[in-house]
Formats: sequence, C-alpha cells, structure tokens
Amino acid sequence: MTVARPTKASSEGVRKSMRANRGRDTKPELALRRAVHALGLRYRVAVRPLPGIRRTADMVFTKAKVAVFMDGCFWHGCPEHHTTSATNAEYWAEKVQKNRERDAETDRLLGEAGWATVRIWEHEDPVSAAETIAGLVARARDI
Repeated sequence: MTVARPTKASSEGVRKSMRANRGRDTKPELALRRAVHALGLRYRVAVRPLPGIRRTADMVFTKAKVAVFMDGCFWHGCPEHHTTSATNAEYWAEKVQKNRERDAETDRLLGEAGWATVRIWEHEDPVSAAETIAGLVARARDI
C-alpha cells in the first residue's frame, strides 16, 4: 500500500494550482495525438507498456512496441525552458531531479524489454513530433 506524502505547497493558492495540473489530456498531448492520428496511426492512450512496472506512457503502439512520453518543461527539467521555482526551490529541484532519474530508468527498463521510447517536450511542434513517431513506428513494424 502506498501512503500519499503531504504536498510541500507554500500556500493554499499554490496547493490549488498544483492540484489543477492535469496528469493527461493536456493541450500539448491532445495536439500530438491529433497530429499522429492525422498520419493514419492508431494507438492506445495512457497505458503501462510493461504491466509489472508502474510507468504510464502517454501513447503506446503495442504491436510495434513503441512508447511515447510527452514531458512537461517544468516537471521534467527541459534544458531550454525549465525555470527554477521562486518558492520552495529546494523541494522542486529535488522533485525535477527525481523525475529525470525515473525517466531514464523507464527508458532503460523499456529498452531492456525490447521497447523503443520517444520523449517529446511539450514545446515541440506536434506535426514534426508526429512524423518522428511515425518513422519510429514504421521502422519497428519492419523489423
């Protein structure tokens, strides 16, 4: 059983803002899904590629064994757009670092199981990202 840790929100306003952040179906995710769908690809949404591992991919191409993750610039430490938090900076720096470590572990575990992973930053153009995904899925299907 997992026990929820209390949040480290610095105020009630920050707590409400944190709770309002969506875990899926964000605008960048929806734009990417539309672009991938427009290329004729079909996929599963918010699926764990490996049942024994608690990691959920944003899009999964099951037969091709391709898992797509849409990473938020703040939450995953984008080298171009990540900003340090003005309040509770130590907490957020640690959280982002743990997210990045978990991302690397996820990529490694999926790779060991024969999966290809694609990480798309939320700021990337959805059409070009969709083309990248389509190329990877096509190559995986040809193998």
